[in-house]
Amino acid sequence: MHSIIDWLDGLSGPVVYAVVGAMVLAEDALFFSFFIPGETAAVLGGFLADQGRVSVGWMVLVVVCAAVLGDSAGYEIGRHLGPALLRTRPLRRHRERVDKARELIRRRGPAAVFFGRFVAFFRPLVPSLAGVSRMAYRRFLLYNALGGAAWGVGFTLLGYFAGAVYTRVEGTVGRVTAVTVVVLVAVAFLVRYLRRRRSRRRAGSGDDRPSRT
Repeated sequence: MHSIIDWLDGLSGPVVYAVVGAMVLAEDALFFSFFIPGETAAVLGGFLADQGRVSVGWMVLVVVCAAVLGDSAGYEIGRHLGPALLRTRPLRRHRERVDKARELIRRRGPAAVFFGRFVAFFRPLVPSLAGVSRMAYRRFLLYNALGGAAWGVGFTLLGYFAGAVYTRVEGTVGRVTAVTVVVLVAVAFLVRYLRRRRSRRRAGSGDDRPSRT
């Protein structure tokens, strides 16, 4: 995680927006959540906003738009590829998840689009499967936008506030660590001084004893 943060922190503001947005979009449109969870990108974006690298308002907008566009792209892919999509290697390797997502859409309809956004292994599947099932795009878009907005705002702000807490904790931990080191060094010197003093007393007591003839 730190390596990703360090890499993003070295980029310019516009590039950070683009990278975070691309990660969120790619998860939904290209099934990249099997490799890069979208929550990670949103939380990282919020964290960098807390660090002053980007604006939290613009980052929220980028994440929400990327989530909605990514789901819309996934819907169109499912609508145009249809059953052929289900025969692709990534989906065949996750057949059980696909079946659960299809059952969720069958039972819940458009509401599955909203709630599926908050379940990691459903998020990239539901939009495409909604397209495969020929769900009306207007209905899909409504629940997609609502879910994307709630998800994007929630996880980006989670990273933002977590970053603020982390900064405070980091500063506190730094001070506590410094004090602890000082105390440990002082105790070490005190113990060493007392041991030397005790050794000298024992040596002095041995010298004062009368010798036996």
